[in-house]
Amino acid sequence: DCDYDSDAWFERTKNQEFEPERGVRCTACFDMRMEVTAQYAHEHGFSCFTTTNATSRWKDVNQVNDSGIKAAARYDDVDFWVYNWQTDEMTERKYKVSAEERFYKQEYCGCLHSLRDSNIWRKTQGIPPVKIGGEEAGLGTRYFEDPVADAEEENQEVVDQFFKDASRQFDNERLKKQFEHRKKSQTDGDGLNNW
Repeated sequence: DCDYDSDAWFERTKNQEFEPERGVRCTACFDMRMEVTAQYAHEHGFSCFTTTNATSRWKDVNQVNDSGIKAAARYDDVDFWVYNWQTDEMTERKYKVSAEERFYKQEYCGCLHSLRDSNIWRKTQGIPPVKIGGEEAGLGTRYFEDPVADAEEENQEVVDQFFKDASRQFDNERLKKQFEHRKKSQTDGDGLNNW
């Protein structure tokens, strides 16, 4: 975003650098973006908003939706559109539209810490590192071009393998030490760490 406030993001996510993808750092990020979007909707007469984050297999749809609902609740005239965007049909449609429009393909969520984790995982899988900007991608093409090939790059098996490996800190000793005291059981806290 051109209006993205990186200083505010770093402040909100302080001491969360080694939280896992789909963890509390992601919630803070979603909250921040949804708050800005809900405010914009309110100020410009939009009664409803949603997000493409809810379409990604890499994201916890409930986590994304909770942030949107919470942000919309600040305004009487704005709702967040909760929908199951991750069905097979919607996922297929997403890749088809993305290829038809030749949308830019970002290879990670955009977060500095996700970039680190993505590249650690890619290295263990023999996949080239993420390339930011430019005409070439680290994996596949820079733009969505082929719905079948694009979907295969992040099929459910790939996503599941990433999170399985992430739960072991990618077998990286430095990360294991960082994560050691941060794991939560599913009954602790609000359950967003997905350990």
